[in-house]
Amino acid sequence: MYILISLIGGLGLFLYGINVMGEGLQKSTGPKLEKAIGLLTSNVVMGVLVGTVVTGIIQSSGATTVMVVGFVNAGIMNLYQAIGVIMGANIGTTVTAQLVSFDVSILSSIALGIGIVLYMIGSKSKPMLKNISEILIGFAILFIGMKFMKDAVAPLSEYPVFRKVLAQLTRHPLLALLAGFLMTTVLQSSSASMGILIALSSQGLMPLAGALPILYGDNIGSCTTSLISSIGANKNAKRAATMHLCFNIIGTLLFMLILNKPITMVVEYLNPTDPARQIANSHTLFNIVNVIILLPFSRLIVKLAMLIIPDKSGEEEDDSIVTKYLDERMLETPAIAFGNIVRESLRMGEKAKQSLTSSVIAVLEKSEENINITLEKEELVNEQQRRILDYLIKLSNKALDQKMRMTLDLLFHTVNDIERVGDLSENIAELAESSIKNNINLSEKAIDEIKVIYEKVLDAYTLALKAMRENNISIANKVLEIEEIVDDIDKSYRSQHMSRLNQNFCSVDSGIVYLDLLTNLERISDHSASIAKRVIKVNE
Repeated sequence: MYILISLIGGLGLFLYGINVMGEGLQKSTGPKLEKAIGLLTSNVVMGVLVGTVVTGIIQSSGATTVMVVGFVNAGIMNLYQAIGVIMGANIGTTVTAQLVSFDVSILSSIALGIGIVLYMIGSKSKPMLKNISEILIGFAILFIGMKFMKDAVAPLSEYPVFRKVLAQLTRHPLLALLAGFLMTTVLQSSSASMGILIALSSQGLMPLAGALPILYGDNIGSCTTSLISSIGANKNAKRAATMHLCFNIIGTLLFMLILNKPITMVVEYLNPTDPARQIANSHTLFNIVNVIILLPFSRLIVKLAMLIIPDKSGEEEDDSIVTKYLDERMLETPAIAFGNIVRESLRMGEKAKQSLTSSVIAVLEKSEENINITLEKEELVNEQQRRILDYLIKLSNKALDQKMRMTLDLLFHTVNDIERVGDLSENIAELAESSIKNNINLSEKAIDEIKVIYEKVLDAYTLALKAMRENNISIANKVLEIEEIVDDIDKSYRSQHMSRLNQNFCSVDSGIVYLDLLTNLERISDHSASIAKRVIKVNE
C-alpha cells in the first residue's frame, strides 16, 4: 500500500509539473502560439514543424490533437493541414521523456529555488518574470515527481510476483502493447505513461524488450483523447481524430513487425548501460522514423480516414450554426481559445452588419422580406452574444497574460456594442414595418438624406470590424473621424427637417419615422466608435 500511495503521489507531482511548466510556456508565447498555427499552408512539412513546436510548448500531444480536432471542426484547418500537425505532435511529445530520462536532481533544485525567487519578486508590471518562474517551478516539480516514482517502484524488485508479471509482458508483446494502451487511456497522458516506464527501467525492473511494446501501446492510447474530443463534432473533426489513430496504428505495426530489432540495436549502441535513456531514445526514434516513413503517404492516410467516415448522400454542411469557432476543447489552450473568441465576435459583427443592411433596405424599399431577414439575423446575434459571453467568462478563469486579460475584459463591452447594433437594426426594421402598415411615405429628399447618413454609418461600422480584425490603430482612428462626420450630418439633417415640418413639406407621421431613423443610425455610429476606441486602447 505504501508503494502504491508513493507512486500515485509521484505521478500527481509529475503531471502537475507538466501542467505548470506548460502553462508558463503558453503564457510566455501568448498569441505567438496562434500565429504559429496560422503559418500552416497546404505544405504538410510545415504542419509537422508547427505540430512539433506547439506540442513542445504545451507539453501534451493530446492537447495538440484536441486543438487540431477543434480547428477542423471550426473550418479553420483542413484535413491535409491537420495530418501534418498530428504527425508533428507525436515528435513534440517526446521532449518530456527525454527530459526525465536524465538525472538532473541538482539542476531541478536550482530551478526550483530560482523559480520561487522570481515568482516572489514578479508583479503585474513584470508578467514575464512570473511566466519564467512558472516554467522553472514546473520543471522542478516534474523531476521531484519523477524521483518520487523511482523511489516508490524500487522496492518492487523484492516482490517475485511483480517480477513475474513483468516477465510475462516481456515474453508476450501483444499483452505489453495492450498494457501500454490501457495505461495511457486511463491516465490520459502518454508523458505520464512514459514517466512510469522510465521509473521502472531506471530501477532495473523493465528491460528494453518489454518496454518497447508498452511504448507502442502508449502511442495508440494517446489517440483516445482526440477521439473522445471529436464526439459531437462534425464529420471532418471525427476524420482528424481517426487520422491520428490510423497514423499511430500503422506506425506500431511497422515497428513491431519490421523495425523492432533495428531500433533496439541503435538505442543499445547509443546508451549500452542506461535503460532509462534507451527507452527515451526509443520513444523519440519511433516517432521521428514513423513520421519520415509515413509523411509521403499523408494524403493516403487522409483518404483512409474519409473512407472510414464517409460522406452521406445528400449531406451538406450547415452554414447557419450559431457559433462556429467556440469550442470547449480550446479552453485548455487559452492563447488559441482567445484567438477563436475574437473570430467568433467578428463573425457576430458580420451578422449584425447584415441585419443593418437588410433593415435599411426594408425602409427604403418597403420590403417585408428584408424585415423578416433583419429579425432572423437579430435573433441569431442575440444567441451569439449569450454564448460568446458565457465562453468569455470561462476563458477569463484561465491563466492569461496581462495584455490578453485586458483585451478579454474589453471584449465583453465590444460584444455588447455589436449586440446593440443588432438591436438598433431591429428598431429600423420595425419602423419599416410601421411605415408599410400605416402607409407612411418618406419624401425623396428624406430618402436621399437617409442614404447619405447610412453609407457613412456603414463605413464606420465596417472599418470598426476591420480595425478589430487587424488590430489596426490607423483604421480605428478613421472610424472616429467618420463618427464626427455622422454627428455633424445628423445635426444638419435634423435642422433641415424642422424647416420642412414648419413649411408643411412633410407629415408628422413621416417626420417621426425620419427622426427615429436618424437616431438609430447615429447610435450605430456611436457603437462603432466605441469598438474602435477599444482597439486603440489595447494597442497603446
